Amino acid sequence: MKNRSDRRAPYVRVVALGGGTGLSCVLRGLKAHIAERGKRRPKQPIADLVAVVTVTDDGGSSGRLRREYRVLPPGDIRNCMVALSKDEHLLGKLFQYRFPAGRGLAGHSFGNLFLTALTNSMGDFAKAVQVSARVLAIRGRIFPSTAQNVTLQAELEDGSVVAGETNISRSRERIKRVHLVPRRTRSLPEVLQAIREADLILVGPGSLYTSILPNLLVEQMAELIAHSRATRVYIANLMTQPGETQHYSVADHVRAIYEHTRPSLFDFVVINRTPISPGLLRRYRAQGAEPVDPSFDELTRMGLSYVTGDFLQEQDGVVRHDQTRLTQILLNEFVKRRVSR
Repeated sequence: MKNRSDRRAPYVRVVALGGGTGLSCVLRGLKAHIAERGKRRPKQPIADLVAVVTVTDDGGSSGRLRREYRVLPPGDIRNCMVALSKDEHLLGKLFQYRFPAGRGLAGHSFGNLFLTALTNSMGDFAKAVQVSARVLAIRGRIFPSTAQNVTLQAELEDGSVVAGETNISRSRERIKRVHLVPRRTRSLPEVLQAIREADLILVGPGSLYTSILPNLLVEQMAELIAHSRATRVYIANLMTQPGETQHYSVADHVRAIYEHTRPSLFDFVVINRTPISPGLLRRYRAQGAEPVDPSFDELTRMGLSYVTGDFLQEQDGVVRHDQTRLTQILLNEFVKRRVSR
C-alpha cells in the first residue's frame, strides 16, 4: 500500500500536466493563489505551481518552426506563459499576435518566434523557457515534458498506423493505442523532482490521446505519479472528440490512460454536471461530438472517487470549462482541505 502523507501543511505544491487550452485554463485560475515569496496569505495557499506541457504538436506555426529550426513546438508553452503571466492582457496581446503577412512570417505568432530565437541563442529549449519565465515575471514554473524531439504515433482500430499529432487529430477512425517515437523518452530532472515533491497532481482537461497521454508516456512519469504521496486528480473533458474519443465516457477516458500506463493512477475525478444548451448540442452532434457521459457507477467500481460541479461555460459557439468555478472546486476540495487517502 502506498504511503500517503496526511500532513496539514498550510501551503501545497501543485503539478499540472496537459496541453492545449485545458492546461492554460487550470493555470490561469490557480495563479492568483500562488503565495508570493515572503507574503504568504490564507488566500494564497499554493507554495509552488509547476506546469508540465506536452511537446508533440506538429501543426501550424509550431510545426513549421519545429521542422525548419529543429526546436520543440513552442505553441502550448507560449499559451501557458500567457496564462501564468502577471499582466496577461499585455503579454497575451504581444505573445499571441500573429503576423498576417510577410514571406516566412505569415501565420507565426510573436511568442513562438520569441521562444525559437531564444532557444537558438541558448542552444537549449528548456533553458530558454526558464529564462523567458524569469524575464516575463511568470508566476509558477513551466517545463516541457521532455527535451527530446518526439513524434506521436497512433495505431488505429482498422490496423493502420498514423504518425504526427495533426494527422491523428484529423483521423476519424477510433484509436487503439498511441506511443512516442522514440519509445524511450526521458523527462527533465526538474519535472521528476516536482512530481516527487508534489502535494497535488492535476491531469487534464485536454485531448486524451494528443495532450494527456503524451505526457504520461514519457519515461518515469506514470511510475512516479503512481507512487506519489500527492492527491492525484483527473479533470474530465466536457465533450468527446470525433474519431479520437467518440462515445467515450469518463470511465473510458480513465481506462484508456490506465491501459497505456498503469492502473490506479488517480484518486479523484472532477466531472461537470451542467447540461449543454439544445442548440449548441445539435451543432456539436452534427460534428460527431457529444457531452462526455459521467459514468458514475463505473468509476465507483474502478475504485475512483469523484467531485462534480457546474463547470460548463458556453462562449462564442463553443463549450469550455468555467475557469472560476473549476478553480474554486480545486481549491476547496484538494488544496484547502488537503484531501488524502
